[in-house]
Amino acid sequence: MTEQNDRHQDASAALGEATVSRARIGTAESQHASRVWWDADADDYHRTHGDFLGVDSDHGEFVWCPEGLHEGDMHLLGEVAGQRILEIGCGSAPCSRWLADQGAHPVGLDISMQMLRHGVAAMDRVGKRVPLVQAGAEALPFADESFDAACSAFGGVPFVADSALVMREVARVLKPGGRWVFSVNHPMRWCFADDPGPMGMVASIPYFDRSPYVELDEQGNAIYVEHHRTIGDRVRELVAAGLLVEDIVEPDWPEWLDREWGQWSPLRGQVFPGTAIFCARKPG
Repeated sequence: MTEQNDRHQDASAALGEATVSRARIGTAESQHASRVWWDADADDYHRTHGDFLGVDSDHGEFVWCPEGLHEGDMHLLGEVAGQRILEIGCGSAPCSRWLADQGAHPVGLDISMQMLRHGVAAMDRVGKRVPLVQAGAEALPFADESFDAACSAFGGVPFVADSALVMREVARVLKPGGRWVFSVNHPMRWCFADDPGPMGMVASIPYFDRSPYVELDEQGNAIYVEHHRTIGDRVRELVAAGLLVEDIVEPDWPEWLDREWGQWSPLRGQVFPGTAIFCARKPG
């Protein structure tokens, strides 16, 4: 969920004052909102988080979450060298660039052209290219069984109206035996205000209320959308897509990390998880 403050000044200036709503909206509205928001917020997002994510690193970095888990330490995707890997919601593609540096053959996909342009600029600086595609996650523009693995670090999944369809699409493009690993806001975070301080320690929103969080412009158009699914919902979507759930990682807040990222903070991280990483595999 977003906050209308200095962290999003470019988006606020471009899109105007927003009002918050809880309303069911479909794929077309969600896609439009995500494209509008991330295009408008791309510069501010990278000023705030670019260093942490390794966007300007010569080789990229693969950070799964605000708790700082790195794929180089976690190996949630297994051996990546020689593997064709799809990154969904890649943003400026630091994860895809890191995978390429490890010998993988990644393809990055994102709905926002401005986020992808940041990735192109980063690749231009070092002269190493990763293929990037602008598309939504609910209709992946790839052939069946064309990837050895797929991943998403807070990209795509929380922002789509039909995440069950995303799981089916991923299952379709994965080869038998392929892994699908994605990180999202931990579903229990839905209960708490989007506040890293003491006010964010009080549960005030029903966990079972799946009405999306929506920000509307002055004309009533959605300009930011975030969808909620429970832990059980996520597992059922994966299983219904024919995937095997192998693990759900709930990262501890590391002692060394004193950084706040939106609603993530040391205060909250000491009490309840901020991230859930779902690890699944296509049978075969």
